[in-house]
Formats: sequence, structure tokens, C-alpha cells
Amino acid sequence: MPTVILPHSGWTERSYQEALWDYLRDGGKRAIAVWHRRAGKDDVALHAAAIAMHRRVGNVWHCLPEYAQGRKALWTAVNAHTGKRRIDEAFPELLRETTIDNEMFIRFKNGSTWQVVGSDNYDKTVGASPMGITYSEYALANPSAWAYHRPMLQENDGWALFITTPRGRNHALAMLNYAQQTKDWFWEVLTARDTGALSEAELNEALNEYRALYGHDMGTAQFEQEYLCSFNAAILGAIWAHELAELRKEGRVLPIEPPPGVPVSRAWDLGVGHSTAIWFFAVVGPQVHVYDCYVASGVGLEHYRDHIDKLYRERGWTHGVDWVPHDARVKELGTGRTRVETMKLLGLNPQLAPAASWDDGINAVRHTLPLAVFHPRCDEGDLPGIGGLEQYRREWDDEKKTFKRSAVEDWTTDIADSFRYLALSWRKAPLREIKVPRVQGWTILPPEAPRRGGIQL
Repeated sequence: MPTVILPHSGWTERSYQEALWDYLRDGGKRAIAVWHRRAGKDDVALHAAAIAMHRRVGNVWHCLPEYAQGRKALWTAVNAHTGKRRIDEAFPELLRETTIDNEMFIRFKNGSTWQVVGSDNYDKTVGASPMGITYSEYALANPSAWAYHRPMLQENDGWALFITTPRGRNHALAMLNYAQQTKDWFWEVLTARDTGALSEAELNEALNEYRALYGHDMGTAQFEQEYLCSFNAAILGAIWAHELAELRKEGRVLPIEPPPGVPVSRAWDLGVGHSTAIWFFAVVGPQVHVYDCYVASGVGLEHYRDHIDKLYRERGWTHGVDWVPHDARVKELGTGRTRVETMKLLGLNPQLAPAASWDDGINAVRHTLPLAVFHPRCDEGDLPGIGGLEQYRREWDDEKKTFKRSAVEDWTTDIADSFRYLALSWRKAPLREIKVPRVQGWTILPPEAPRRGGIQL
């Protein structure tokens, strides 16, 4: 690789950072670093990006879980060791042509650009042309962002760096497992005791602080997650932490398939402006068998109907019921139909899930999970279903030092919502084969004249 000499800012990689630094400096294309809190992950990423942008002209993004986090976490963040802004250390002013503060954007004199983006609005970046992306705190990011960005990087022969601390057994662990089995990927897990970046006194102080804030058990789990890089530690505020820990402990993630003739039903969260999530399940004796989870966005109901039809043909499954939330009865402005009506025209079998409050739905899941057995398919891919349930968590109110009643709104929301509908509906799911007319050709007729007496199913 060509040598790049940049103005020295005073930053130098630490000894435990050298393996990742050397890999990136030498032109490595795929890397995941699971490092403990305060290990300097973003600093390495920023300085490696500076070299990459002056070795080859192109656009580089630094992607945080949410765009709004970028200003505090990166743009205005100060390196405690040097007292300088991190972006000023990595990108000295004399290299820059333009700095746009409100967009967190830098254009360099050689033509390269660097910008903060968020995985929460990844769809706004589609069509752009990055040559490199850093995914900071990837375990908290929407993994759909990588699914959208990957083709762009492949086309541009670009690089991707994933830096994170663990947040349960979710897509970050799946990425780490993939990297460990794939040639040319760099992977590394560094705990605070591996690096020696923090003294035992500092670690004990952090542990005691966590326990004081969150209690002994949750505080210890938080410490193990942040500083010991534990993927098995309970996630702070996780709503179904106990039930899902028992699921894994009891080995209820198994390669199950539905018995012949037993219908496989579907529980939907029909996204409007966000993702649609579908769980595939059947009632087998006293248990709820969950066979798959599918999540997508930016497509119409025809896409899901095509996916379902293909899946059932390939696996020989029998069609069941499509359980949908009550807002599926609301007429859409574009078609003049309800989504229930559109699903029927597509040959699906929509039924309304029992009406319940959010709290009642949470409790329904709590009572359903001890009866559930999941196929390993539910624990795989960019958007793992079980991982989404494990990471679904309440918001923490830092001022009041307590959890809010509401849940965090992120990529886990649609997965959790659709499972709530499953938990509310499975007792009413059919136990034998049902005949549903299949509509071929996907011909959608014009909407009917408005009915009197309200919306009907």
C-alpha cells in the first residue's frame, strides 16, 4: 500500500490497538473489534479513516446507532488524554477544505469526504457511494443498515469496520461468529483485563457504581457486558431477560419442524414507515413451536405474500392464520382499502389478534415464552428474532435514575410487537389444516364503494 504521511496530532495507537491498526493501515477490508468500554475504538477508526481518505479519494461514513447521537458521542467529543476534539486530532484543519457543522460533514482538500450518519435513517443513504464505513456501537445499531450498505461497498471495493461492546446475543455476536469463520476478516475481543487500559481500582470503581445505580445483579451484568465483553450478560432493562435466559439454559432452540397437516400461522406487525416483522408458529401439543422470523421494510404486502408462498412450498408447510393488529382495519389513503382487505385479495388469511394493552401484551409474552420452542433459524441472520426479543428493553431515565414505562424504539420494536401478537393469538390458532383460496397473478381490483355500518373484516 502507498505510504501516507499526515500532520502529527499527538495521537499514537496504544499497544493493544496495534493489531487492528496494522490491519486497517495495510488496507484490510472487513474487521470487527469487540473491545471494552473506554478502549479507544472510535479513535482508531477515525485515524484509520484519515489514512484511507488520503490514500484513495472517496466518501467515508461513521455510522452511529442513531444520527442524533453523533454530535455528542463523536463530533464534539474530547479525547480525555489530550484535551482535543477527536475529529480535530484525526482530521487537522490544514487538511480540510470545508467543515459543515450542522451536517457533521468534512470535505478535504484532496476531494475525499467524511460524515456522521445514523443507522436509524439508513434508507436516506441509499444511492450514495461510500468507499468505507465505520459502524460504531454496532450491537445497538439497526442491522438493516449493513444489509443496505453492503452492496455499495462491494461495488466500490470498499471497507467496513464494526466496533462495539456486546449487547446480548444479537447481530453483533452473529457478525463476530461469521468473522471468526471467514478468511480475510479481522476479529478481536479485548476485555479490560486483556488491555490493562484500566487499573483494578478503576474497574472496581466502575463495578460499584453500576451496582449502586442498578442493583447488585443488574449492575454486575452491566459491568461484565461493558468491561469484560460478555455476550451472555443480561441487557440493562431487558423486558423478558429471565424468560429468554431460561429458554437458552433449557436448550429450547432446536431444529423442529411442524408435524404433517399442522398449520403454520403467522403473527404480523404491519409497519407503516418502518419495518414489518412476521413470526411463523404452530401449536403442537402444549407447546408453541416457532419456526422462523422475517423482517423487511420499504416493500408492499405483495412482497411478503410472495415470500410466504415460496417459503411454504419449499418447506411443505400448511397455511394457517395471519394474526394482525387492530390498526390493520384502518383504510389507507393510497388505496382506499384496509390492509386486511388487501391481504385477503392477495390470498392471505388475516384475523385480528385479541385487543390488549401494551402491558397485557408484555405479560402474554412472559407467559408464552416458557412454553415456546424456537428453530435455530430464529437466532440467525442480520435481524435475529430471538436476539431482537432479548434486546427489547425499557428506556432508562438518567435524571430520575429509573426505567421508564416505555420501551426503546429501535430495530427490536417491530420484532417484539409481532411476538406480542403471537402471544395474544396462539391459543386461538387452528390445530388442523384449513382451506384458504389462493389468489394467483396478484391482480388488485379497484376499491369497492364505501360500506355502511363501519369497516368489516
